[in-house]
Amino acid sequence: MAGEAQCLSYVGCNFLRQRLVLSTLSGRPLKIRKIRAKEEDPGLRDFEASFIRLIDKVTNGSRIEINQTGTTLYYQPGLLYGGSLEHDCSPSRSIGYYLESLLCLAPFMKHPLKIVLRGVTNDQVDPSVDVLKATALPLLKKFGIDGESLEIKINRRGMPPKGGGEILFACPVRKVLQPIQFTDPGKIKRIRGTAYSVRVSPQMTNRMVESARSILNKFLPDIYIYTDHMKGVSSGKSPGFGMCLTAETINGTILSAELASNPQGQGAAVLPEELGQNCAKLLLEEVYRGGCVDSTNQSLALLLMTLGQRDVSKVLLGPLSPYTIEFLRHLRSFFQIMFKIETKAPEEEHMGGEKVLMTCVGVGFSNLSKTVR
Repeated sequence: MAGEAQCLSYVGCNFLRQRLVLSTLSGRPLKIRKIRAKEEDPGLRDFEASFIRLIDKVTNGSRIEINQTGTTLYYQPGLLYGGSLEHDCSPSRSIGYYLESLLCLAPFMKHPLKIVLRGVTNDQVDPSVDVLKATALPLLKKFGIDGESLEIKINRRGMPPKGGGEILFACPVRKVLQPIQFTDPGKIKRIRGTAYSVRVSPQMTNRMVESARSILNKFLPDIYIYTDHMKGVSSGKSPGFGMCLTAETINGTILSAELASNPQGQGAAVLPEELGQNCAKLLLEEVYRGGCVDSTNQSLALLLMTLGQRDVSKVLLGPLSPYTIEFLRHLRSFFQIMFKIETKAPEEEHMGGEKVLMTCVGVGFSNLSKTVR
């Protein structure tokens, strides 16, 4: 069997999403063994099973085999199909966990994707829907994926542990991607943000905004933080509050930071003032790390560069996160592509921490399943 020869084999539960996403895009089958084999509760967790079901929904003809204990997964990718879908995400991880991977797959569907995801919109583990809306959508536009149908809309907010949030994600399809040259982040011109609260006093948002501004106003005047207090049906099932801040530069770089309160009944109560200040400090740290893409979206940028035309793409990043480093290894396994990595010392750029210039030639990926009109 020709298909078996190219099957990639991995061990363990780490980076499950990366492997499934890259397997789907490259069309190479995948086998993952010993998923939490030594733990008391072996096999796939409910959020991973939910993610596999989501991949099954957006593709057509995928073959997924999981053994009885859930410790071995065989996946043979089908065609990316898209269309109008709904999916209930597991409340143990936020919608961002699923949405990050959909952002990688959506431009290459046969039909434009329009999906309603339900679950937790903001938690402390995964990037929230607000951050992905503020940072990932402008990044997609740089690669030529834009149009009126590209949107993330929050219909209802849901905080952990019970969730109850709902979002709509829509994305047009593209046949090919544009290469990018994105090496000058530029100076910060303004800061925007959202302070949200659900099932708690609306005063919480104002208190977070005041404390965040007390730090950020020392650096620049153009700061606007929206308050978003949802009540009634649109506030989900659990109380909570949090904040998402983005810094925008003159060249269109968007850096983000976010914090959410502890889930109900877990950990100590957080004061909104404290949360606002810590979120502002996190944003300043992200600005210091810098680069043209913030640390949340590094892997998305590298994937879109890989799938671009057979032309040179360059992007300047801050220090690579461990997730991104593993992602580069996976790109090499699935697409046989290597990036040229050059470090830029802070003295050269007069700003922030060390930067990394990533250069690659795209593999010339073409969306074969896109319907020709």
